[in-house]
This record gives sequence, structure tokens and C-alpha cells, in this order.
Amino acid sequence: MALYKREDIDNLEKIFKINLINSCSGFKSANLLGSISKEGVSNVAVFSSVIHLGSNPPTLGFILRPTTVPRDTYKNIKESGIFTINHIFKEIIEEAHHTSAKYPENVSEFDVTNLEEEFKGDFKAPFVMGSPVQMSMKFIEEIPVPSNNVMLIVAQIEELYIQDALLQKDGLINLSIGKVAAINGLDTYAIPTFKKQLSYQRPKKIN
Repeated sequence: MALYKREDIDNLEKIFKINLINSCSGFKSANLLGSISKEGVSNVAVFSSVIHLGSNPPTLGFILRPTTVPRDTYKNIKESGIFTINHIFKEIIEEAHHTSAKYPENVSEFDVTNLEEEFKGDFKAPFVMGSPVQMSMKFIEEIPVPSNNVMLIVAQIEELYIQDALLQKDGLINLSIGKVAAINGLDTYAIPTFKKQLSYQRPKKIN
């Protein structure tokens, strides 16, 4: 079994180290975040760091890398206070991954990919058409993480759209039915398969 101690990790070749550390935490969520600038330019970008923070209120977060370079998603969210989260699914993996390319802020990724934007109700930020799970989000706060100069962006779910076939009677969203992707590392995608749903666990009686 391979072993990397801290000093070994520090001395690894850059790309190898990035791939190693980005994949060691396990499979990550694969989402497209949709936002819109004050000039009306839609933006969509792939993120693998969306996490559940709480159910009451329904709160999610994602990690934003250092803003030492332009981050259109961050800029748009701070200006508008809103964005969308859209699950990546099997049929759009390559197009979704291309949104990681750096385009000027006046260029919409919807215009350079086959991804289609859609707007729902009065919500101003774009959703990704066809995504089996879509969420409209309201920005709540940003929490700096000084140790590596990133930020946790916290947002509240305002609307949650789920394709009917995915929603189980107990509220579970069966992502396997929607062929929802997960990300392994930076650029490797997988389609997880539903295996078993286990019941709520209680302590065993100890004699």
C-alpha cells in the first residue's frame, strides 16, 4: 500500500500532488452553478465542492478558491445575491466540464457549449435545462478559511426542483435514476449506482 507522509506530499511534482490530494477525499458532488451579471450575461461553471450544511433552514455551501484571479461566479453572486445549483448528469458531462475553461466575463458559457439555459418563475439566475435536480439559491454569508485562503460560501435553498422519477416516498432523491454524476479528483467523472438503502440505526443492547 502506498504511503505519503507530509514531507513526501510537500515534495511531490505539482500536477501529481494536485491530482492526489483532490482525489483522496473520495467522490465529490458534480454541479453546475448558474449566475448572472448585472449586465445580464449568464454564467455557468462546474463545481465539485457543494456540501449539505443543514436542513432547517435548508442550507448548502461550496468552497470558493482564492479570488486573486477573476471569479465570475463569485462576482455575480455578490452583486445579485442569487444563483442556481444544477446536478450534472451523464449526457452533459463533457459540456459541463468545459465550463471550467476561462472565458472573458462578457462571454456566457451557455454560448460556447451545448448546455441550454432556462429561467423559472421570477428567479433571475439561469438554470441548466434537463438537469434532474435544480435549486434556486439565496446567498447568506461567506466564511474565510485563512489557512489556505479559500472561502466557504453559504446559501439557502429557495426552490427545489426534482424530476418526478427520482423522488421516493420517504423524501430520498434517488440520484442513480437520473444518472447523476460524481467527480473523482479534478477531471474524472463517474455515474454511481444505487445499491441499498439502510434504516435509521439505533444502539444494540449490550448485556
